[in-house]
Amino acid sequence: MIRLKWTRAGYRVFLCIIMISLLSVNPVYGAQSSSSVQKSSQKSLKTVQKSVSKSVKKPAEVLGVVPRITADAAVLMDVATGDILFGKQAHKRRPPASTTKIMTAILGLELGRPDEIVTVSSKAAAVGESTLNLDPGEKINLYELITGAMVRSGNDACVAIAEHIAGSEEQFLKWMNWKALALGAQNTNFVNTNGLPRKEHYSTAYDLALMARYGLQIPQFLSITRLKETEIHFIEPDVLMDLRNTNKLLWNYPFADGVKTGTTTAAGKCLVASATKEGRQLLVVVLNAPDRFGDAKKLLEWGFEYTETVRLTNVGELINEFPSVVKPVPVFIKEPIDVSVSKVERDKLQTRVVWEKATNLPVRAGERLGRLEVWFGEQKLNSVPLFSENEVVKNRSLIRLFPFSLGK
Repeated sequence: MIRLKWTRAGYRVFLCIIMISLLSVNPVYGAQSSSSVQKSSQKSLKTVQKSVSKSVKKPAEVLGVVPRITADAAVLMDVATGDILFGKQAHKRRPPASTTKIMTAILGLELGRPDEIVTVSSKAAAVGESTLNLDPGEKINLYELITGAMVRSGNDACVAIAEHIAGSEEQFLKWMNWKALALGAQNTNFVNTNGLPRKEHYSTAYDLALMARYGLQIPQFLSITRLKETEIHFIEPDVLMDLRNTNKLLWNYPFADGVKTGTTTAAGKCLVASATKEGRQLLVVVLNAPDRFGDAKKLLEWGFEYTETVRLTNVGELINEFPSVVKPVPVFIKEPIDVSVSKVERDKLQTRVVWEKATNLPVRAGERLGRLEVWFGEQKLNSVPLFSENEVVKNRSLIRLFPFSLGK
């Protein structure tokens, strides 16, 4: 338990550092001349900035007939690349309802152990609306409680999770907001853990997609959100509770594998849903959508049919040659570049090399010399660093000193 407390404390410190870093960085990544040289003192900030820039990609323009949807706001994202394939009022702030629980589950899984025993407080038990009907003093494993929050959308379960992890719901909310911002969700503010209507509780279709995409990288999160039906076991009292997922897309769309529904009068009908087809996973968010399951299915099917993921470069692939003063230096990338775009607009993809180092020597092996930018028309989609393949140093010349006389 002591080790666990230190882990949570460290997590809080880490999120604080991320917050400070984000606030210190210019939000426009790469806004510099191609001939500029980066100072070593800026490297750490550029690293944070690069990770954020990947998270805040704007929706790409697409051709073809996009399905008509009922949703007030929507986003379709490729889970592997993070590219936005469709957007409708993607950054409009709206009440997220129970899709809020996505972040609650993420922190619960990251900061707690599945077998930790949670004791339900009076405050958690008093939460209304959609609940697990928890009673004060009941005991249940954390993993089972998270399952109840996500599958049956238990509002009371969310408060119990927060109190167990952070000591209070208020402290847990700070972590939720810090985590959201660290993921690039810049238009999100949580004031409760379950999504019950509050004036200052809001998010966007785009932000929810970012959070859900992150959650889908956590195996336990994916396992829970894809469940159609399950049961959870209470320790005290020793009883079982049957759960049925509120996400009907899991029943009527064979490729669906998550994530979470949400419904309130203020938010309307909301849905964050994922689906995997032929190894490719897409994620859709629809907010205030009278036909949320129909909207989600249309957008997912459209994405699988009319968009594709293109691999532009492979790991270790030589990209270009850095023009040093002695001889060109081959440069390579350390990560592959995959981009998801409309099939009919694939030819709009371009790559551009931007050098960040002056052409003077020496060049160290593995030194960052520039970046490779990926552009879709006039929109920059991605940017990855370029590293030197080998070392190049100045030739050492023998300096000869000739004696001379100024005269007697």
